[in-house]
Amino acid sequence: MRVRVPHLPQRTAVAQVSRRRIALCGFACALWLGLAASARAAALPLQVAAELKAASIPPTAVAVVTQAVDGRWPQRAVNARQAMNPASVMKLVTTFAALDRLGPAFTWQTEAYLGGELNAGILHGDLILRGGGDPKLTWEQFARLLQQLRARGLREIRGDLVLDRGAFAVPPNDPGAFDAEPLRPYNVAPDALLLNFNALSLTLLPEPPVAGLDLVNRIELDPGAECGDWREGPRADVFAHPAAIRLVLSGRYPARCEEQRWHIALADHTGFVAGVFRALWTQLGGALQGAVRDGPTPPAAHLFAVLPAPTLGEAVHDINKYSNNVMARQLFLTLGLAAGHRPAGTADGVAAIGQWLQSRGLDFPELVLENGAGLSRRERISAASLARLLQAAWRSAVMPELMASLPVVAVDGTMKKRLHENGVAGQAHIKTGSLDGVKSLAGFVLDRNGRRWIVVFLVNHPRAARAGPAMDALLKWVWQHGG
Repeated sequence: MRVRVPHLPQRTAVAQVSRRRIALCGFACALWLGLAASARAAALPLQVAAELKAASIPPTAVAVVTQAVDGRWPQRAVNARQAMNPASVMKLVTTFAALDRLGPAFTWQTEAYLGGELNAGILHGDLILRGGGDPKLTWEQFARLLQQLRARGLREIRGDLVLDRGAFAVPPNDPGAFDAEPLRPYNVAPDALLLNFNALSLTLLPEPPVAGLDLVNRIELDPGAECGDWREGPRADVFAHPAAIRLVLSGRYPARCEEQRWHIALADHTGFVAGVFRALWTQLGGALQGAVRDGPTPPAAHLFAVLPAPTLGEAVHDINKYSNNVMARQLFLTLGLAAGHRPAGTADGVAAIGQWLQSRGLDFPELVLENGAGLSRRERISAASLARLLQAAWRSAVMPELMASLPVVAVDGTMKKRLHENGVAGQAHIKTGSLDGVKSLAGFVLDRNGRRWIVVFLVNHPRAARAGPAMDALLKWVWQHGG
């Protein structure tokens, strides 16, 4: 889906004005304006161009913008208006829109309702859990909600556990459709009652505890293998049955590796919540007599307990620092929900961001949104639009929250392992993105003279994965020389 908002004259109008002035002032004026335009659209620094050439990435596959945060024009603009796939850099659009529209203190809520009478610890009716789209409802947080229920006197549920997931309208999802990796947590679909990212975290024992999970461990230790990418060795297969989920682990694990965490996503949201609820509720001394099913919250049900989520500011921190796709997709739908659409679907998230851009006077005619996370082959935006977005963010009231959410070069997040031996370490806040055929970054660099610059670098090419040295070279250049 394309987001289109009314056109606002930008550099095209400036170019038209410049041509009129050239006609009036003659050759000298034309020469001066030509030099100014050349400065604004300067070519890539030699080291950056050399790294791209070494990676066999042609200039046509690259878009770059550098601009002072207080500058009127880009210092450097290469293919700046070309619509490109930004991968996870698209999260900047979603997170800035959410912070600006909802405010950093916004919170989600997961609510528990009683659909019957509670007498002497026994609920004669259903317990309804109503999801509000919390993007970070971990199993530990979920356990606190169940502890609240026990502390308020609920012990036995004679009816069903009803899961109200109606806040979001999410079509049937094939988790392996994007890249044939259905068990990777980044492929989990959004859900109004998303629990623990719908994923198990395995070390020696699975977390969270899931009733009805049959874990079969057939992994063998490989004493001679290097650790490297240890996830290439083990394999997980999930077999769903009516009464249980069988998770079979096989393959080989390097004995030289230290203890690692292995996150495995399970496709069935309802079954996952049911399993976690039964396991935790039993541990707390509770009993559930009925089944677990999806359904709406009855009008006659009354609110019994509320679990507030972390604030939006905290959620945005995790989304951008660690490029969390499912949290970004939850936030994207939350924007539609906050705009008054229930259930909120993809079109509602797209419309909400389009309206927000319009209210901000940001005209991005090339923008294509699909899920707001960048985990998409369809999403598009230009380097020029990203630069304008970042400049608007810099001038906004939520700049501190957005800036703090961006990975710091050589310090944390997705930039933790890059550019340690260079002056730019610790001096840049950069969001990164990566897909097969896509590599990107966008953010802010504080140069060695104390001036801050916007930097955007997008690569769409089969060899995009090799563009890292060129991107690092641009960050170093901006730190040393300005834009």
